[in-house]
Amino acid sequence: MGTEAATPAMGAGAQPSRAANFFQRDLFANVVVIAILVVAMEVWSGFVPHYIMPPPAKTAEATINVVANDAIHILITVVRLTVAVAFALVVGSLLGVAMGMIRPIQPFLKSIVVIDTGIPALSWMLFAVFWFKDPAARVFFILAVILLPFYALNVYDGIRALSRDLVEMVETFRPTRWQVFRLLILPHIVPYILMTTKSIIGYATRMTVFAELVCVSTGMGARMGLAQNNFQMEGVIAWTIVLVVVNLGIQALVAAVEKPLLRWRPEVAVR
Repeated sequence: MGTEAATPAMGAGAQPSRAANFFQRDLFANVVVIAILVVAMEVWSGFVPHYIMPPPAKTAEATINVVANDAIHILITVVRLTVAVAFALVVGSLLGVAMGMIRPIQPFLKSIVVIDTGIPALSWMLFAVFWFKDPAARVFFILAVILLPFYALNVYDGIRALSRDLVEMVETFRPTRWQVFRLLILPHIVPYILMTTKSIIGYATRMTVFAELVCVSTGMGARMGLAQNNFQMEGVIAWTIVLVVVNLGIQALVAAVEKPLLRWRPEVAVR
């Protein structure tokens, strides 16, 4: 009895230790990769002009200047990205739910979403330039139409993945459509929504910068374009570093939100 009682305790104690080891290994790997990149930049800068590859010290100075003097452009990009992703999450998820629950309109909605995915991002950017006068509206439109299909299709697939036995069991209680959505559909699609958000954050960040570069004169993308036009390679690298940090920060925020939202779901470890 004493041995059996001690075994779960040992297993429970091993979980935090294992997670800490994974974190330490990832942190060590990141430090090693960054160190290798810094050394490579230093060596490369010794063989080419500094407008092609500046030394790391000059890049670090440019990064500090970017954060100190152009923080407003960082904030503008983060706000644009957050608003567009939030809009795409809500509207795209509703489209996915409509496709999954309202059969008569499902083929038409799915056709619209699939056609949207086939239109290149550059085409949407050119459309936005012609259709919208306000620069912020241009970026929002571009991101919204590009990100919407990700949520719509993933939520639709999530509803299709529902267990038929579970659906039939719920239907035996004769629930209303709202009860089916609130008690069955919504808890099931939340992991799909979070997974989609984590998957597209990096892509959405790149598209935001690209849209700012093409369509507007504010934001991180516009500032990167200005640095490129002035042959300031250290500025381009500095903005890239800031973008990576912003991207990692947003992903960490999504991961933090995921834990309380999915605390009802037990984690499964494959051995």
